[in-house]
Amino acid sequence: MYIYPDNLKSRATLWLWQLRDIGIIGVGLLISVFAFVQLWLLPPIVITTLYAFLTIRFDDISILDFIKYSCAFFLTKQQTYEWGYPK
Repeated sequence: MYIYPDNLKSRATLWLWQLRDIGIIGVGLLISVFAFVQLWLLPPIVITTLYAFLTIRFDDISILDFIKYSCAFFLTKQQTYEWGYPK
């Protein structure tokens, strides 16, 4: 019996995000606050908040991953269908 998830093969997570995403969100939030205080720019805060929402992970998949897979399936990857009876 293992105490660690997925026999030490899963990525490190903290709360609902991977550690890489928490680093990106932290740096983005810091830059966003400085931009808002100095220049009264609101778009960086909105972009950082949107990224934080899209990278929330449930059962090892995020909303951003789902959107990527959906776009690949419906828009960018070619779907092939073969008609006929099996021999």
